[in-house]
Amino acid sequence: MRITVSDVVAWSRTHQGKKLIRFTAASAITTAVSLSTILTVYGFHIISGILSATLFGNVVAIVPSYYLTRMWAWGKRGRSHWRKEVLPYWMMSFAGIAFSLLGASWVKTFVHSHDLDHSVNTLLVGGMNLVSFGVFWVLKILLFNRIFHTHPLDEIDEHLREEEEKQGASELA
Repeated sequence: MRITVSDVVAWSRTHQGKKLIRFTAASAITTAVSLSTILTVYGFHIISGILSATLFGNVVAIVPSYYLTRMWAWGKRGRSHWRKEVLPYWMMSFAGIAFSLLGASWVKTFVHSHDLDHSVNTLLVGGMNLVSFGVFWVLKILLFNRIFHTHPLDEIDEHLREEEEKQGASELA
């Protein structure tokens, strides 16, 4: 089966397509926050330990990750439900951080057994963090889609609201 560009464009306009695109964008932003924090604090010797820098960078990224995912990707507003949203999100995030710490441990062993420049070490730490994020990305989208699942009627309301906005904009033009 061949997938054409028009098929991809049509899919990107569906509710699921929009949700996946927004989740991917939120993940990219979160990854950039985490990676830039790790590269900064480890690269400039603000935090000298590989594990500490990895932990710090990933914890810093949790807060924007939660809000971007909840509000932007899943369209949830208002007060967060502690047991159904916050706790599972943090548990999954800390599982991802634990996985990235395993990778950071490997990098630490590798760095200490080789005499590499600190800039190379910094790139290895950042690269391993990217790999860790990639591994958890698919798992997170599957889990968070269940956590932040909206009722089908809410999805229909969202679609109708978008259609009304488009029609109102075309009438003004």
